Amino acid sequence: MPTLETERLILRSFCAQDVDVMAQLFANPDFMRFSLGVFTERKQTIAFIDKVMGWDGVGIPSQFAVVPRDEDALIGYCGFFYHPEHQIEDIEIGYRLHPDYWNRGLITEAARAVRDHGFRDWKLSRVISLIHPENIPSRRVAEKNGMQVEKEITFRGFPTLVFAITREQWLAKYGAR
Repeated sequence: MPTLETERLILRSFCAQDVDVMAQLFANPDFMRFSLGVFTERKQTIAFIDKVMGWDGVGIPSQFAVVPRDEDALIGYCGFFYHPEHQIEDIEIGYRLHPDYWNRGLITEAARAVRDHGFRDWKLSRVISLIHPENIPSRRVAEKNGMQVEKEITFRGFPTLVFAITREQWLAKYGAR
């Protein structure tokens, strides 16, 4: 998987050495807010990293580790998720960021890079973001990423807004960056 670079971030592939840092993040209630809950066991983090490394290994869009350019720190993830087991055919752009880095526009910057990568390099026809209605910061990220609310569904037992943007909308709004 390629490395993506933005003004302030490097988005790189995950590796086995990321387990310790990600285990701390997944154990953080703020990081895991609006999810199924914190990870209480290291094996949950290993399963996440193995899954995304597996997607990378077979050449399909995956998650990126988010690293600030001026720091040697892993502060979250942003990239693509798949949910066919929930009858969702669209590819999701999903993201989580260490709370110390909130409200700086960093995850918006990462999400835009991932969106552009999906449309430009993977030629995806459409991407979505699945967001709890009360998760206002994530809703703002999706909106700044050019997405609009399409519908509300129940996802993993919770009310969830489906934000979406098509390749055609992206081309019209942003051009082929």
